[in-house]
Amino acid sequence: MNYKILTVAAAVVFSFAFTFTDNKSNSETIDSEVIVSTPTTPEISFDATVENMYNVFLSKNATMPNLEVFANGIKGYTKLEEEGKVSNNLLTIVDFGLSSTMKRMWILDMKEQKVLFNTYTSHGKNTGGEFATKFSNTLNSLQSSLGFFVTGETYYGKNGLSLFIDGMEKGINDNARKRYVVIHGADYAMPKFIKRHGRLGRSYGCPAVPNNIAKDVIDLIKGESVVYLHKNDNNYMNKSTFLN
Repeated sequence: MNYKILTVAAAVVFSFAFTFTDNKSNSETIDSEVIVSTPTTPEISFDATVENMYNVFLSKNATMPNLEVFANGIKGYTKLEEEGKVSNNLLTIVDFGLSSTMKRMWILDMKEQKVLFNTYTSHGKNTGGEFATKFSNTLNSLQSSLGFFVTGETYYGKNGLSLFIDGMEKGINDNARKRYVVIHGADYAMPKFIKRHGRLGRSYGCPAVPNNIAKDVIDLIKGESVVYLHKNDNNYMNKSTFLN
């Protein structure tokens, strides 16, 4: 992980023996002894570490996902980084608990603790209207999947430049590539669509982003960065090995 953990240095205690002189004999000096305690570093809890990191992000950026969502994202990011699956130190968080009329996607630079993008993103047609409520890993479900993904390669399809995201959680999102759940640009992900319809447009399960920034977003996060699609969904929360 590319973040600092605060440490507390333990005190080093020195004990010295005194020199004594025996009046009945020549001066006898007892060598002084130095006893040094072993320094210890108290463990910092995961929650405290994440909260420290979150506060650093808050100090540098005008907007962030809430702390609970951020903490979940860090759990998955850390696991994937430890497994050697992260080459691009960015974490994209989508909070599907928020209305589609809100900017619910954040792209976080984990080295610089900066928010690089905060924008709109769609959910699947059969996942819900304004709010995302139903999720699936099934082909042709037209629903979004939750959980952790790693970005892959780009290609040009019917939606123009698109980015594969590979689901990392078996039985939850591992059919993403087969389903062509990808990141791409869309006119229905633009704020003007919200003004006309009262909500963002919906995809076939893809987290689509506004057309005018799609290329920049895709070029930024491609190549093994982490994407976390969040919702406090009991089915997902109970099954996810990343969060449990």
